[in-house]
Amino acid sequence: MATFLYRLGRFSYRRRRLVALLWVGLLVLFGVGAAVLKAPTSSDFSIPGTEAQRAIDLLKDRMPQASADGATARVVIRAPAGHTLAEPANRAAVEQVVGKLRTAPQVGSVVDPYQAKALSPDQRTALTQVTYKVTQVDVKQSSRDALQDAADAGRSAGLTVEMGGSATQGMPEQGASELIGLAIAAVVLLITLGSLVAAGLPLLNAILGVAIAMSGITAATGLVEMSSTTSTLALMLGLAVAIDYALFITSRYRHELEEGRSGEEAAGRAVGTAGSAVVFAGLTVVIALVGLGVVGIPILTEMGVAAGFAVVVAVLIALSLLPAMLGFAGRRVLGGRIRGLRGGPRP
Repeated sequence: MATFLYRLGRFSYRRRRLVALLWVGLLVLFGVGAAVLKAPTSSDFSIPGTEAQRAIDLLKDRMPQASADGATARVVIRAPAGHTLAEPANRAAVEQVVGKLRTAPQVGSVVDPYQAKALSPDQRTALTQVTYKVTQVDVKQSSRDALQDAADAGRSAGLTVEMGGSATQGMPEQGASELIGLAIAAVVLLITLGSLVAAGLPLLNAILGVAIAMSGITAATGLVEMSSTTSTLALMLGLAVAIDYALFITSRYRHELEEGRSGEEAAGRAVGTAGSAVVFAGLTVVIALVGLGVVGIPILTEMGVAAGFAVVVAVLIALSLLPAMLGFAGRRVLGGRIRGLRGGPRP
């Protein structure tokens, strides 16, 4: 293994333009595949074999209007002190809120608190539940706005209206947290390595690896049904391991250069030694991720396989593209222009 990796490192360093061109070509190929094959993802979540899942499937089959797996919102309405919801004016306001909820987009059913006797003993508080025809992932912002409008109608009548439930919670947007993570990683790498070039190489590897992995996962949606949350783990883990593995090899390459070896020899030794650790670490992570399929939960299986693919890409890039990029950087990975940081010139 070490001998093969040593030769691979030397080859990638020596033929760096060819290696870089091949990886750019793969990025373009996967990008085109993602654009052509991309298909809508599924928001269904199921745990086959459990009693709860059998009940949900039975309700879908016998009572589809019940929206057994639909998002829900609980609306609590309270009358002012000294008043009750049984008073005609307050009851009319509550019925107005319920009416607005029933006509809101994507709503399947609304429980009338008066008919369901969902009032507190003092008649001051009422509870109504809104069930949507779609799952939380598919609830549109316009539906949440309509929910808020219904609550505002009750508040304008002097009532206190509060809401909760899965339908009121928007899905977190991907991108912002990952960018923050990259920024923090850049600062840590810069402080540790003291070189802009050395700190930038692991980040560049991570970005390219994640781009290829995410494009591949997106393209796969056109071939198999995939959950909308499948790519989440792949994105986070792909960034983490790509930076980690590239840092191992870059650090060893810098050490070999400091020992006086040529760039090609340093790249070969770095990949042959640190690269072996990268291969076994990546293999261990992939086995653990694919092992998620043992539980028999489809979404966990999908996330494990997708994340495992991202790790494989990170390992391949660290072993082949990184030595090529080190060849382009040359000895600039040793010194930085930031005074006071490790690896940079001293004042």
